[in-house]
Amino acid sequence: MSTRIGVAVMATMLALYIALVAHRGWLLLTSGEPVGIAMGVALFVLPLLAAWALGRELWFGIRAQQVGRRLEAEGAIPTEAVATRPSGRPLREDADALFPAYRAAVEAAPDDWRAWYRLGLAYDGAGDRRRARGAVRRAIALERRDRRERAERAEQG
Repeated sequence: MSTRIGVAVMATMLALYIALVAHRGWLLLTSGEPVGIAMGVALFVLPLLAAWALGRELWFGIRAQQVGRRLEAEGAIPTEAVATRPSGRPLREDADALFPAYRAAVEAAPDDWRAWYRLGLAYDGAGDRRRARGAVRRAIALERRDRRERAERAEQG
């Protein structure tokens, strides 16, 4: 729950920042000065990019959580015990030792969203955030395809 609160606080702060920058951009656009107008345009582009990035990250978090809940409901969340630091983060050595099994599962079933999600958890435990996000993104896409195919089959039969 504290993660959600932190995300909400950060999203609210970014939204406030976007609004303030957009307001400054508007003031510069209406200044009538060529340099002010150019700066005003730039200040409108930056908040649009920030809003897009914020929306994308929030949607990724929501979808990753939904896919994780589905995996948990199926009883397929990894249950291996991994030692943690006092901060709660997993010890990299323990996470690295589990990684080959998850990688092999993805290689054996590259279209299985469950395997990709578990691989993402393994990457995250090993501290490789970039690859973790990539694996979870792949899991989200495959899970969406799986849901769509199930819905089509239910519709047909």
